[in-house]
Amino acid sequence: MRAAQVSKLEGPESIEVVDIPEPAEFPGGVVIDVHAAGVAFPDVLMTRGLYQMKPELPFVVGGEVAGVVRSAPEDARVRAGDRVVALTMLGNAVAETAVTAKEMVFRLPDNISLEAGAGILFNDLTVHFCLRNRGRLAEGETVLVHGAAGGIGTSTLRMAKALGAGRVIAVVSTEEKAEVARANGASDVVLTDGRSDGPGGGSLRNHGGTREGRDQQGWLAAVKELTGGRGVDIVLDPVGGDRFTDSIRSLAPAGRLLVVGFTAGEIPTVKVNRLLLKNVEVIGAAWGEWVMTHPGYLQEQWDEVAPLLESGKIAAPQPVLYPLTETAAAVAALDNRSAKGKVVVTVR
Repeated sequence: MRAAQVSKLEGPESIEVVDIPEPAEFPGGVVIDVHAAGVAFPDVLMTRGLYQMKPELPFVVGGEVAGVVRSAPEDARVRAGDRVVALTMLGNAVAETAVTAKEMVFRLPDNISLEAGAGILFNDLTVHFCLRNRGRLAEGETVLVHGAAGGIGTSTLRMAKALGAGRVIAVVSTEEKAEVARANGASDVVLTDGRSDGPGGGSLRNHGGTREGRDQQGWLAAVKELTGGRGVDIVLDPVGGDRFTDSIRSLAPAGRLLVVGFTAGEIPTVKVNRLLLKNVEVIGAAWGEWVMTHPGYLQEQWDEVAPLLESGKIAAPQPVLYPLTETAAAVAALDNRSAKGKVVVTVR
């Protein structure tokens, strides 16, 4: 089979499309003919050996697939011929064939294409875990998401209102990314330099006074204005970096800042007196770790998310598609933060 493989830890450019043997079947495994595979920021780190879990070289990139079941155990929830989405977790996704545990395979609703399906599990279930389990989202609360034009960001915009949010504020770095955020359902869009628009779109307005002020607190000033000075109930942050302290400042009383990742590269620190003075929380939200230590949790999530996708209450992803031969470019788009939406590699 053809697969996108890493044989040396030199970053996304080291990914090569090669012919390798199909993966071995195992008891309880489901064999899937892969049509599309999702990639995410952990794939960037894994190509450099920087992720906390390090697969042995050589390895196939990607952690989620959409395709058609070739074979499944008798006690699986899926059968041969079913359209499915599945997690392979760390690697083994961007290939023509995947084998994964039956507990990680789910029927794809008929109204969602295989290409869109490949963009659902990793990001949407991460966001579901963040907002439901870790963020304790209550009906009508306001959610702010950084990196709102990326995979986690667009998932948050698509899902938050269906899960109970009353308002979703997107923070992005460019006007082009602002358009992506609006298309994915943002109530309001704020640029990192402090320009914003309100409900329904419109022109972006400047906040924060001088250029120096805008650089330091522009987006924060815009968010404070949009919320009448109150702030937001939840910040979902996959970016990290130098905006972290202002994320704490943006919280309303009893607000929660969810730490999802560090695509900016820098891991920030927290001065806990800020938490004490404002009665706010900084909460780690590591979905993958939770899944690995809570058997049955994935099925619980899918049982809630799938009907929302099937009914249209959560829109299907609008992924950015790359052919298999351009897998290196697909992962590089996550590395250089040029990706606008979920990145999916088409395999068939």
